[in-house]
Amino acid sequence: MVVSRLKDISLSVASLFLLTFHLSASQNAPEYPETEQQQCIRREHPTIAFEDLKPWVSNFTYPGVHDFSQLALDANRNQLIVGFTLLSCDLYILVSQATEWGSDEDTRRSCQSKGKTEEECQNYVRVLIVYGKKVFTCGTNAFSPVCSSRQVGNVSKTIDKINGVARCPYDPRHNSTAVITSRGELYAATVIDFSGRDPAIYRSLGKVPPLRTAQYNSKWLNEPNFIAAYDIGLFTYFFFRENAVEHDCGKTVYSRVARVCKNDIGGRFLLEDTWTTFMKARLNCSRSGEIPFYYNELQSTFYLPEQDLIYGVFTTNVNSIAASAVCAFNLSAITQAFNGPFRYQENPRSAWLPTINPIPNFQCGTLNDNSPNENLTERILQDAQRLFLMNDVVQPVSVDPYVTQDSIRFSKLVVDIVQGKDTLYHVMYIGTEYGTILKALSTTNRSLRSCYLEEMQILPDGQQEPIKSLQILHSDRSLFVGLNNGVLKIPLERCSVYRTEGECLGARDPYCGWDNKQKRCTTIEDSSNMSLWTQNITECPVKNLTTNGRLGPWSPWQPCEHSDGDSTGSCMCRSRSCDSPRPRCGGRSCEGARIEIANCSRNGAWTPWSAWAQCSTSCGIGFQVRQRSCSNPAPRYGGRVCVGQSREERFCNENSPCPLPIFWSSWGPWNKCSANCGGGIHSRQRSCENGNTCPGCAVEYKTCNPEGCPEVRRNTPWTPWMPVNLTQNGARQEQRFRYTCRAQLADPHELQFGRKKTESRFCPNDGSAVCDTDSLVDDLLKTGKTSARIINGGWSFWGAWSSCSRDCELGFRIRKRTCTNPEPKNGGLPCVGSAMEYQDCNPHPCPVKGSWSCWTPWSQCSATCGGGHYQRTRTCTNPAPSSGEDICIGLHTEEALCNTHSCKGGWSDWSEWSLCNEDGIQYRSRYCEMHNPESSQCVGNSTQYQDCLYNEIPVILPASSIDETTNCGGFSLIHLIATGISCFFGSSLLTFVIYVYCQRCQRQSQESTIIHPTTPNHLHYKGNTTPKNEKYTPMEFKTLNKNNLIPDERTNFYPLQQTNVYTTTYYPSTLNKYDYRPEASPGRTFTNS
Repeated sequence: MVVSRLKDISLSVASLFLLTFHLSASQNAPEYPETEQQQCIRREHPTIAFEDLKPWVSNFTYPGVHDFSQLALDANRNQLIVGFTLLSCDLYILVSQATEWGSDEDTRRSCQSKGKTEEECQNYVRVLIVYGKKVFTCGTNAFSPVCSSRQVGNVSKTIDKINGVARCPYDPRHNSTAVITSRGELYAATVIDFSGRDPAIYRSLGKVPPLRTAQYNSKWLNEPNFIAAYDIGLFTYFFFRENAVEHDCGKTVYSRVARVCKNDIGGRFLLEDTWTTFMKARLNCSRSGEIPFYYNELQSTFYLPEQDLIYGVFTTNVNSIAASAVCAFNLSAITQAFNGPFRYQENPRSAWLPTINPIPNFQCGTLNDNSPNENLTERILQDAQRLFLMNDVVQPVSVDPYVTQDSIRFSKLVVDIVQGKDTLYHVMYIGTEYGTILKALSTTNRSLRSCYLEEMQILPDGQQEPIKSLQILHSDRSLFVGLNNGVLKIPLERCSVYRTEGECLGARDPYCGWDNKQKRCTTIEDSSNMSLWTQNITECPVKNLTTNGRLGPWSPWQPCEHSDGDSTGSCMCRSRSCDSPRPRCGGRSCEGARIEIANCSRNGAWTPWSAWAQCSTSCGIGFQVRQRSCSNPAPRYGGRVCVGQSREERFCNENSPCPLPIFWSSWGPWNKCSANCGGGIHSRQRSCENGNTCPGCAVEYKTCNPEGCPEVRRNTPWTPWMPVNLTQNGARQEQRFRYTCRAQLADPHELQFGRKKTESRFCPNDGSAVCDTDSLVDDLLKTGKTSARIINGGWSFWGAWSSCSRDCELGFRIRKRTCTNPEPKNGGLPCVGSAMEYQDCNPHPCPVKGSWSCWTPWSQCSATCGGGHYQRTRTCTNPAPSSGEDICIGLHTEEALCNTHSCKGGWSDWSEWSLCNEDGIQYRSRYCEMHNPESSQCVGNSTQYQDCLYNEIPVILPASSIDETTNCGGFSLIHLIATGISCFFGSSLLTFVIYVYCQRCQRQSQESTIIHPTTPNHLHYKGNTTPKNEKYTPMEFKTLNKNNLIPDERTNFYPLQQTNVYTTTYYPSTLNKYDYRPEASPGRTFTNS
């Protein structure tokens, strides 16, 4: 389990042979570089550059987090849970929760006081499992492991917290694995002590007693590196690599698969608290041949339960030539190896030989004979103690690995199953130590063997780091990549990048095919018609090596010289080459300048004279101009300027006199206005000189004296008085007249009648009073009509409001008025204001008629047999009715029959036995699954009772945890007498059995029970070659459980009251690494009792 390996690992014979051959070949046959033509005909797999892949990748980082090796997918809730600080993300890499889970200050100080660094004394998550609605996670907690259960939807909420010893390693560099079964049992493979010298496969939690592998027994586990664990059927399988104990020549590493029965409860007296069903077998992944080439070190596995296939990544040993391979194993092949013979070593000096398997088809059967060994497995405990290594090797599905690669080490692997045009394809995604992902096909077709579809560069150029974790989500077709500083999400298919049919089919991608109807590259799910969707996966894709040239960066500016024939000068020059990249295999050459010159000192020179410009006049003497400039070249950076004129002029049209011009003379004065007032006209004239073809008019007119003429009034004299009317009393009324004339013309003689003024008077007949005069003025016009009066317009009353434009949700209405009260006449003013007025109306919302939503999926059947029902529902919310409109019409729930087949017996499965009550009785129940059972169905009781059994294996617990006030009043005198007699005969029989057994142990010492000290402080390395941990002398133990684990409340099974335990075991005289020396043991004490 230790990450740092010993540096003196010797190479195997095959590795030495290969290395020697390579060196001798390199000395005798020097390698010549390939020509460009040879490089162009070489076949390489396609690579996807980082810049091309970047638009498809979702990147997630978190401040302060530098280890994303633990990833767990919760597809039911679209969550990705990331270890280290327990981040909860959705599947689109958006953080929804982040919970810090660090070590407290006291724990970190304690860790550093033991010699660990500050970086090591942190809390590193090493177990992260999603099961049901919980997340089980364990962290190193500064070399004080701790575990907790948390809520999936809220990882910050801790449901339970337990000790992490034997469930999580102390050191974050130790490899470990764990799995939780459907019954809630945790199977962990890790090291369980501070120094990392005690590896174990340990079971805890659940309702079964805790078990582990034999402690300090290198034959069971020899410095393993645990890779993965799977819960499959009756067994739990573990995959790891370890130092091979059966390898006789030097030291080498083998890859293993081990399994234990999930119903194993350990042994009695022998193999107590230890697995009795532990078996392990070697995994073979090698290149075939007369001398096979083995890939011995397992790095990663991936389990496909639908196919019963387990894929594994294998590499060569660390000190060997770098090489990797991918092999696949059928579960049936693994079972066949476990059903075969065992491999057994009689003693340390004998060879490992095959031994017949007593139970060739072992299926975790148990004893049900009502004996003290009831519920133990069928395996004999002596066989379980010595027979655990299988003789047969687990062979892969194919003779050769699916993928092999030299000079590189693979690290992680996941597999996706893809439906192609004609068959199913297994697509492997393989992580490398350089931070790339290889996409390869798993197939037995030789033409596609070791076929890389593409290699994805997920890191920028120049950056390399190993891939720490790979997780695949089949439903979303997404790949999650755990790196040191973040998590990447990469889609498994990118068919849209292939624009043409040739590119699509040439990619040989099982996800993609060409849709001849849509004329684009699609997945099989997105195709319009299967018959029009084509694929061509008959050979490996080949990288297009044609490379167009591209100019590289400019070199730095450097001084250079130039010569123009007469003189030389200095310049600054720079250049660039067509090498980024250079054109290869028929690619286009670079376009653009490769040399630039600047800051050159040069003398100026004139450009040639330009052509003479057009003459400035069309007739008569004019001039012409021509020019030149000092720009051929222009003087720069200290060069001489040009000498001479830049402009020349000359006369032109000297012999072409101009003809006399034809033009208008100046305008003459304006003549007298035709009217003195009231508006008249006057004119002026001009003449055409030297001809009569001048354009325009010779006479110009203009209005004058626009102001009105003054009005002249004249009154006529009064006429004589004339009687008009006589009264009865003789009085009379007389009148006289005069006329007023007015003139508005320039000529005052042109008069017109204006007003006629009439005066009348009343005179009495007796002459007693003066006549009274009244005036009456009549306005008369020339025409004799009354003058018209100016009338301004006025608005009428508003009309009624119109109907609303909408019935609901805010409309408008209008009303009108007219300018007829009165109507404007004789030049009167129009009405002021708007003739139309608007107003909002009906602001209330519109009523909505209800409509049904979609049906929900059918529920699970209410019964597994005998006729049940399932249902689906819908709601009137699409949309919901409002404002009194109609509700949805129809049923909101539909039901249908299901599982109408008859039940076998009609009963459901028995429930688990309940806990014992005060009367020592426990019970279990079942229920009838038939709604209307027939007479032959559901026969019997629905509840069973039984007495509690107290013959379970006790677990040795600390004395401090024993209740000192245990009450023994439940036993009578008869019980005590019967117990004493039974103990007497039992002890006699046990003494005889122990005597016979000890005689046998003298001949087979390696089969004795191994019990070791609680800490490795009593063990010292001696450096010999005998297998380690096989000799210990008698010593005292304080009361702990036999696996030296701190018990928690879930492992308190049957306490045994005792304070000290003594044991004496006998071993051969040789040791491998550890030896017990009494004089150096600070913990060695003996009591006087």
